[in-house]
Amino acid sequence: MSRTHLAALLAAALMPLTACSSDQEQYCDAVEEHQTELSDVAAQGGPGALLEALPVYRDLRDRAPDDIRDEWDQVISSLEALQQALDDAGVQPDDYDPKDTSVPRDDRDAIAAAADEVGSAETARALAGVEQQARDVCHTPLSL
Repeated sequence: MSRTHLAALLAAALMPLTACSSDQEQYCDAVEEHQTELSDVAAQGGPGALLEALPVYRDLRDRAPDDIRDEWDQVISSLEALQQALDDAGVQPDDYDPKDTSVPRDDRDAIAAAADEVGSAETARALAGVEQQARDVCHTPLSL
């Protein structure tokens, strides 16, 4: 086997590793880009804080490497379900009161079910997983 042929084989074998590293770097860059924004949203607190982070979470999911994408999908799908339930009821997260009987019972039940999913152990594990991955791999927390 010639050296040229061997070099071509090695380059082809290492190309997936380079792409993976590049994907990881792009994701880590995105984590750093969004860190201040996520910190600001977290500092606001309140019921709508996580929903305000949804566009950032979507961007991070879209840039995430495959090994963390399922966790992002869990976080985002639960938040999207809550946002949809609130939208369907015509209420804002910061103004919503589950005891407000002017909101139809079906809407209140849908909001409660979606909120339960956001607060579920599965979603909490997924959120902890993306946070831990950002710290371990990117050496950057999602928020300050």
